[in-house]
Amino acid sequence: MAAANDDIESAGGAEALLDGLKAEIGPEGFQHLLDARHAVSHLARGRKLMVSFERIQDTLEESDEGTPLSLDFAEDKNWSALHFTAEGNTWFRSQAVYAFIDDLIDDGFFEQFDQILFYGANMGGYAAAAFSVAAPGARVLAIAPQATLDHARTEWEDRFPKARQLDFTRRYGYGPDMVEAAAHAHILYDPHQWQDAVHASLFYATNITRLRCRFLGNRIARCLREMDLLHQIVEAAGEGRLTEQTFFRLMRRRRDHDLYLRNLLFHLDDQQRPYLTALYCAHVLGRINAPVFRRRLNASRALLAEQGAVPQWLEHTS
Repeated sequence: MAAANDDIESAGGAEALLDGLKAEIGPEGFQHLLDARHAVSHLARGRKLMVSFERIQDTLEESDEGTPLSLDFAEDKNWSALHFTAEGNTWFRSQAVYAFIDDLIDDGFFEQFDQILFYGANMGGYAAAAFSVAAPGARVLAIAPQATLDHARTEWEDRFPKARQLDFTRRYGYGPDMVEAAAHAHILYDPHQWQDAVHASLFYATNITRLRCRFLGNRIARCLREMDLLHQIVEAAGEGRLTEQTFFRLMRRRRDHDLYLRNLLFHLDDQQRPYLTALYCAHVLGRINAPVFRRRLNASRALLAEQGAVPQWLEHTS
């Protein structure tokens, strides 16, 4: 796959990633370079299929092993995998990708599986939604997806200026329309990331469930992996067992996750509510030793003292 001259390390990582996937393919699988920036690998295993989309850079940075999530499911759960890789921010807007998926449809590839899950995060989440139309009745798990980056629809989206060069108006274009044929689609997002929240709001239909991941920012997939929740959530989504109750019960684990705790603290700071900040910091310090929370507790106590409003419980809290 092609890479910029100043990105030799990324090119080496891409080659190693594809070689690693190729070694796992087996006699019934395949690997194809679709164009200069996209490749696809199929690991033929059981009757459940994960179709995943990832930037190579994200796979290498966010996975401890430098391998895609779908490989874990192929090895540990005997799921088949169809993994699309992209080098750079392409959103998989490629005629070669469209043509390959068209060929899969024509060949009846998706019909051989009992259950199919389209999965991706961020750019990959968009692709998971957009290409899920290729397999009606499949399920979708899209983490912080963009609905589209067509500038006419998303003038408020200013994070990806180079994406305006891409065409989101042709086939496999508008994500919310493409999931209409899905059995169900789960959209995970942080409502405090306002642009992600707007994209998520565009996914609105009876077969769509939006799940809020408060205070995980733009690293939801990585945080779920660090909390040892990503595999459970993906498996439940793929098997049709993921409900809001199940999801939020699992998400209680975030109360011990560093990024969540810090982001909630920063949110309270922004709200300028020292009593709530002190209450929260005291709660956290009751479970873990965290110097940043102790400093915030002391600062909140000092501010409340200036206001003459230090509660009795806080006077004796250290």
